[in-house]
Formats: sequence, structure tokens, C-alpha cells
Amino acid sequence: MDPSTVPDASTGAASMDPSMVPAASTAAEVAASSVAPSSAPDASSSVAAAGAAAEDLAGAVAGMTLDERFDLLMSIGEECIQPDELKRLLQNKPVPICYDGFEPSGRMHIAQGIVKTINVNKMIRAGCKVKIWIADWFAQLNNKMGGDLKKIQTVGRYMIEIWKAAGMNLDGVEFLWSSEEINSRANEYWPLVMDIARKNNVKRITRCCTIMGRADNEELTAAQIFYPCMQCADIFFLKADICQLGMDQRKVNMLAREYCDDIKKKLKPIILSHHMLPGFKEGQEKMSKSDPSSAIFMEDDEAQVNVKIKQAFCPPNIVEGNPCLEYIKYIVFPWFERFEVVRKENNGGNKTFLSMDELIADYASGALHPADVKPALAKAINEILKPVRDHFNTSNEAKVLLNTVKKYRVSS
Repeated sequence: MDPSTVPDASTGAASMDPSMVPAASTAAEVAASSVAPSSAPDASSSVAAAGAAAEDLAGAVAGMTLDERFDLLMSIGEECIQPDELKRLLQNKPVPICYDGFEPSGRMHIAQGIVKTINVNKMIRAGCKVKIWIADWFAQLNNKMGGDLKKIQTVGRYMIEIWKAAGMNLDGVEFLWSSEEINSRANEYWPLVMDIARKNNVKRITRCCTIMGRADNEELTAAQIFYPCMQCADIFFLKADICQLGMDQRKVNMLAREYCDDIKKKLKPIILSHHMLPGFKEGQEKMSKSDPSSAIFMEDDEAQVNVKIKQAFCPPNIVEGNPCLEYIKYIVFPWFERFEVVRKENNGGNKTFLSMDELIADYASGALHPADVKPALAKAINEILKPVRDHFNTSNEAKVLLNTVKKYRVSS
């Protein structure tokens, strides 16, 4: 990760380059009113800002080799389909389009907040333009927030507010509301959805329903059957070269590549799937918004973070399936590029780990104990979350937005 976007480990998140952290009040101001999901900025200022951002992006990319850009993008993914296609894309297209999307469905946990910020900043540094699809209609199809679109859109604005405060580099990011974009280009979108639906049987589509957090044998509404066809269409509608989503979205991304075969399209979307962080409880493969103790939320206070990590599953000497070590690997190291442990001399003394391999070796051998890991992890996470916490404590608009979202019942 670009050191200019990563806080210095000695001073914490507060040392992040202020130029990388956009002003964070706009989204909350919009959220406090009843206006549409996004407000249109002045056209001339938007064009000027976009031009300046494009120049900065081009300059940054010019300083990197093709292999450096490739390695940076590959560091995001637990899986890439296919690496040779990714390298060819970087060779042939100056600014590839990366697509990511999310259902606004409740409070934001740290995987959505910090891991996405890390990954987006890497994509931008590698020379990509990132389109973040705010899937408000999809959340409604999936009955999130009881299907209340106004609540869903409020949650969407809350999530954008968090990314701004967390330090996401917005110069290369475009937030797009699915309801607005689909309505404005309905003549492009719906024929595409219909064609994908015609070319696949119901069995193939229901296999994709795990993307919504649904089991493929679960009784689904007709709206939820429709959902995968729409998400597949999004990839082509947004002209995405790279699908940068979690491993849990793999099935629908593969459906998009299969659709390319159906329509004889040579250039398929590249799938760059990031790792899914587990919950804190033993055997909990994924964080759950409906179980607050399973995850750290972006505006959790210091005491809440400390308690959650103290109670987390972290068996001595066991690396596999250890959520605390996963937090260190996927959050702390990418952010600080080190992990600092403070302990008494008779317990081994202070130690700074500069690689995950080094840390794993010590932990597996017993040289590093859970009692060493947990306080150090809590300290690092609290430093990362401090700017977000401060923003929601000092901005009245952000505070209103958060309190509104907290009152919403999380629906499965």
C-alpha cells in the first residue's frame, strides 16, 4: 500500500496524509434531509475536479512498472480469474474500470469499512477507476430494512460517510446508486437483464443466491430469483473490466464470464475476489451484522473494541481458523506494514513484526501468546478507527445519520 495513504505505525491513523482524506460532512448533510440519494454538483467544478484527479492518477501510474501494478492488484485477491488476462488488461488499457458493490443493509463492520478502503486505495494506485455500486434496489429486492427504500438509502449515505472519514482515496472513485442509474438508462439495462435470464435456467440462477446471504435450497421470493440476473447485468452495464468483490460473490461473477461465452464476447470480466474475514466466535466463517459480538463496527468505541477482541476465539499455537490472526493479516499489516507487541521482559519483551510469516512462526511455536496478541491487536484497530470515531463524535450531521441507522432493525 502507498505509504502516503497508510498511517505511520508509531503515531497511528491520525498521521494519515490529510490530502488523502476528503471532507466528510457532505454525505451526512444530504442524509439528514429527504432529498434524492445523490445531489448533482456544479457541472463546471465537477469537470475541473475530474480532470485534476485524472492527471494525478496518470502521474502516479507513470511511476510504476507493469509488474508493480499487477502485483499490487494481485495482493488484493485471494483468487484471480485469470491472472494472464489481468496482466494483458493492464498492458492494453490505461485506466481499467473496477467494479465493487454493496447492499446498504445496516451498520458497517470493519471488513466493509477498512478492508474495502485498503483495496480501493490499492486499485486507484494501480491506475484503475473504481465504480462503487450502491445497490439500493438490490437491498430492497432482498428485503433489507424491511424493503423500505428510504431507510436503505439512508444507510447507503452513512456508509459513504464512513469511507470518507476512514481515508478512502475518492479521486478515482465514482459512487453510483443503482436506482438512479437503472432508471436513467433503462433502455440499456433491462434488455441486458432479460437476455441473461433467457440464457440461463432457474437451477443455474438459484445456485447464485448465496450472493445475497441465502442458501441455494432456501425458499426464495420471485424478487430474489431475479436478483442474480440483475447483478450479472451490472457488470456489463457499468462496463467493468475487473469485478473486485468478496469470495462470497464468486458465483455470480462466474455467471458473467459464462454469459460472455453465450454471446461470443472475447474479453471477459476479470474476477479479483478478496478474502472474507471470519467472525470472532469459533467456527464463524463470516461476520454477521445481526450478531454484534461477531464483528467490530466502524464506529465502535475503544472499550467495545477491547472487549470484543478480549473475548474473541484465539487458541494458543493454532493459526488456521484464528480470527485474531486474520485481522492482523488483512487489516493491521496492510495498514501499518508492521505489528507491534508490547509485553514484559520476562515474557519475551517488546517485539515489532515486519511480516505475517514471522508472526505466524512465533505464534505457532508458542513464542507469541494470545495474551500478547489481543492487546496489541486492539490497540492497532483502535488507532485505525480513531478518525472515523472522531468524525461521528464531532460532526452533528454525521451523528444524526449514525443514530438514525442504529435505530433501524437489521433484517436477514
